Amino acid sequence: MSAKARETRRIFFREFFRQLGVVWPILSGILVLMIGFGLLIGRIEDWQAMDTLYFTFVTGLTIGYGDLAPTHASSRLLAVGIGFCGIVMTGLIAAVSVQALVAAATARK
Repeated sequence: MSAKARETRRIFFREFFRQLGVVWPILSGILVLMIGFGLLIGRIEDWQAMDTLYFTFVTGLTIGYGDLAPTHASSRLLAVGIGFCGIVMTGLIAAVSVQALVAAATARK
């Protein structure tokens, strides 16, 4: 690997973590909201804590596998909220990645 490639990678990761620090308050708020919704669903559906966290992150990050599904209307509505939070979180991470790529490409010129 060339020195230029190593430098580009170093710039990318430096910018990625710097940008992540900028959006961290928003990102952490979304995570807290997702976990809170998930815990409410787990309580309504009488699920164990690990099943609740599994459901929360699978629903938020991939829009679910279907192995755990809420049966009550209120928990289904909360699951929709988890899905929207996951979409926003994915968008934030994608935006941070793009900004880091732009910074690395600009510095390379």
